[in-house]
Amino acid sequence: MEWVLLIVAVVAIIKAFHAGGAASEAVRRVRELESDVDRLRRERQPFPQRPVEPVKPAAPTPAPPPVVVQPIPTPMPPPAPVVPPIVPPAPACAPTINWEQFMGVKLFAWLGGFALFLGMAFFVKYSVENNLISPQVRMALGFATGIGLLIGGMVMVGRKFTVLGQTLCATGVVVLYANIFAASGYYHIIDSYPAFGLMVLVTAAAFLLAVRLDAQVVAVLGLIGGFLTPVLISTGKDNPLGLFGYIGLLNAGLIAIVARKRWSYQVLLAALGTAMLELAWADKFFRVEKAPIAMAIFLSMEALFVIGFLFAQEKKKTDPCIVAGTFLVAVMPLLFTFYLLTFNSLAHRPLVIFSFVLAADIGLLLLAVWRDQLHWANLVGGGLSFLALMIWTLNTLDNSLLNWALGLYFVFAVLHAVFPVVMSRLRPGAKLVEWVYVFPALAMLLVIVTISRLPEVAWIVWLCVLAIDLLVFALAVVAASTLAIIGALLLTLAAMAFWLFSVPAQLTSVPGLLVIISGFAVLFFGAGLWFSRRATTAQPVWTIALPDFPVISLDARAQLPALSAALPFFLLVMVVARLPLVNPSPVFGLALLLAVLLLGVARWTKVDALALVALLCTAALEYTWHQARFKPENASTPLAWYLTFVVVFTIFPFLFRREMAERVLPWAASALAGPVHFRLVYQLVQTTWPNLPAMGLLPAAFAVPPVVGLAIMAHGQSAKRLSQLAWLGGAALFFVTLIFPIQFERQWITLGWALEGVALLWLFARVPHPGLRWVGTALLCAAFARLALNPAVLEYHPRSATAIWNWYLYAYGIAMVCLFAGARLTVGWWKAPQLLATLGTVLAFLLLNIEIADYFTVAGARTLTFQFSGDFARDMTYSIAWALFALALLIAGIARKLPTVRYASLALLGVTGLKLFFHDLAQLRQLYRIGACVGVAMILLAASFLYQRFVTAEEEPK
Repeated sequence: MEWVLLIVAVVAIIKAFHAGGAASEAVRRVRELESDVDRLRRERQPFPQRPVEPVKPAAPTPAPPPVVVQPIPTPMPPPAPVVPPIVPPAPACAPTINWEQFMGVKLFAWLGGFALFLGMAFFVKYSVENNLISPQVRMALGFATGIGLLIGGMVMVGRKFTVLGQTLCATGVVVLYANIFAASGYYHIIDSYPAFGLMVLVTAAAFLLAVRLDAQVVAVLGLIGGFLTPVLISTGKDNPLGLFGYIGLLNAGLIAIVARKRWSYQVLLAALGTAMLELAWADKFFRVEKAPIAMAIFLSMEALFVIGFLFAQEKKKTDPCIVAGTFLVAVMPLLFTFYLLTFNSLAHRPLVIFSFVLAADIGLLLLAVWRDQLHWANLVGGGLSFLALMIWTLNTLDNSLLNWALGLYFVFAVLHAVFPVVMSRLRPGAKLVEWVYVFPALAMLLVIVTISRLPEVAWIVWLCVLAIDLLVFALAVVAASTLAIIGALLLTLAAMAFWLFSVPAQLTSVPGLLVIISGFAVLFFGAGLWFSRRATTAQPVWTIALPDFPVISLDARAQLPALSAALPFFLLVMVVARLPLVNPSPVFGLALLLAVLLLGVARWTKVDALALVALLCTAALEYTWHQARFKPENASTPLAWYLTFVVVFTIFPFLFRREMAERVLPWAASALAGPVHFRLVYQLVQTTWPNLPAMGLLPAAFAVPPVVGLAIMAHGQSAKRLSQLAWLGGAALFFVTLIFPIQFERQWITLGWALEGVALLWLFARVPHPGLRWVGTALLCAAFARLALNPAVLEYHPRSATAIWNWYLYAYGIAMVCLFAGARLTVGWWKAPQLLATLGTVLAFLLLNIEIADYFTVAGARTLTFQFSGDFARDMTYSIAWALFALALLIAGIARKLPTVRYASLALLGVTGLKLFFHDLAQLRQLYRIGACVGVAMILLAASFLYQRFVTAEEEPK
């Protein structure tokens, strides 16, 4: 520790050297500039002026005879006197250091004073260890030496030996400090009160000398000697009050000097010395029983520097060195807290530990109060405080300390979240900092850690969560921030998720769970709804643009009620997934109440998205329970709930038809209620009554409500009528097209998609809503993918004995016809006609190959086999069929003037030719080879003729 302080001392001396040299150089430059200005004033003379002669009147003269006046060139005016410009003196060169003078005058004086102090300190220590001189004599010699040095220094300054005099004065101050401290703290010759008075007197003397002599070296050496004194003459005995009382007086004197002079680096040096002594004392002497003394020491040092900062702030003399020094000493108590938490007995006294943290934290907040630029002190103090709380929670928290933990979380969250708000209100024009919501979030994370650690979570935990949520709501109102409420919602959801999934023993009371969930549901929904209607500040907006659709704007403020409404449903989903609820009535009953509440609020507030949110969240809850807990023997209860939800969402817009006339999303929820619940009902019926012969009646029954709705809405006159009819019509067609797939199976699902896609495109011609066209096209593409990209489709049924006239023909054929019909129905829209026609052509080619493979598959085989060698008739048939298909494509491309179709036909003809020449000629027997060659040749010739006759001829110039 001694060597560390010696290094600090050397650094401080170098800093003083530079400061003194800079001051001397500044005085020299000022004198040079003054002499230059005087010289320029003497050299500059006023400009001479020409005397003005009086003009005499001319005498009358006889008129002269007329003469021819020759033009005389106009003489040039005399040149103006040239005034030499005043050239400012060139800037002086960079100051050069006279190393001889610096070393001989300043450096040797400073080092000599410092060496004299060290020599006296080591002499005192040696005399103590060897008992050479009595303590009284030592103290007398010390006082005499210190006073003599002060007097000698003053005399030297008076005789123009400024540097030497300042050095002697600084050494005398240090000697007096050390002597008084030793007399009181170690020899007990002087009581504490007289010693205190003497130290105050020496501090005042040092202040007067430093200011009167304008000597930084006095202050610097006083600082170094003051901090080295307790280290150099330490006896190994603990005297914290005496040690830090002395350090406090030393710091007070230095702060007073800095307040008078701009030697702010001394505050930073004093802070470094104070922090090192605090750490050294804690490492060597700290015991648990000394915790109150240690806390008082750290807080008193922080208070001293904070008061000094306030004094400098009022004098407008704060700079980065003062800020850094004050901040360092203010952070030391919070860092010391981490050391205190390693003692188990102290960690179980949260009142003591965190009162200390709170006091240190307030000191940092005062810095932010007194200076606007230090608002980050709140973030640092809060971050270190919450870090200490996290360490304490992870290592010490148990059920006996739960109330303390929750109270501390909330207190520190309020302190650091409300502080920036208060400061922004006290300072007009100040902007609220962005990280004001960090501390409630940290408090919520601590609550989550608490839930995950404790075997039982008492009801008071949820009161704490509620209090933190209310704090976030208040901050969100002040700052008009929607994202704050969303963050609180997500963190609350995370807390409940940890509660539900981490501690199984707690999940025994379903009513208690539902009470907590419903309470937070009402809280978030009410807050979100109120905020979305009252907040006026612009919020984040996300936009979605699609062809044929208006731009969709997702305003975070407008969507807040929907997000808040989804919270209780997510919690109910977690309850259902976690608890073995055979009877879902309690959970479904609460979900029904929440859904009705959301529908009512959607009607009242016209936030139509709430209707869809209610439907989707309810469906998620139902699907979760059905997949995890459904039993066929108890099918009647869930079936009744499923149908109840369908009825509620379906009839909602019809009950308030006049109010819903110009709205779309409630009608969308009504139309989607059936399709969303159909799969649940279908699975329930199929599992419970698997042998029902007429399952196709189920989608027919679900088709009745949208058909009735279409009949009711057919004669409406609202501007949104087309959109409303589109949703109802789409739902009706969805169920109509499901009748055949449900009644039958497998390929009928694909046919249902294809037929529904064509029906939606047909409906678009009557109800021109862009959604119908998008959904219809998507369904046709899905039908194609299911037939073309799904190898399992060929194994839906065993291969029939009848060739060609089989289920492949009608499955692929109907889908192909639907794709071509869809291409006709989408003419003029985007690239849909080309896309659907291409997909239909691909299906036709696949059907051609499937029928050939089916025809030539060995009798009795269960599935198709695709082979292109080994059967001469089959290989020849493939070649001729491909060529004929390519010819048909060419004819269609020529007739419809579609270059892409012609290119496709040429490509297929090329592939067929390659197959003929590189495969068929080598594999086929003579007759089949001849048949293949002749057939393909005829087709190629026909294609050539058609191409030349109808394509090339049209392109030739006439």
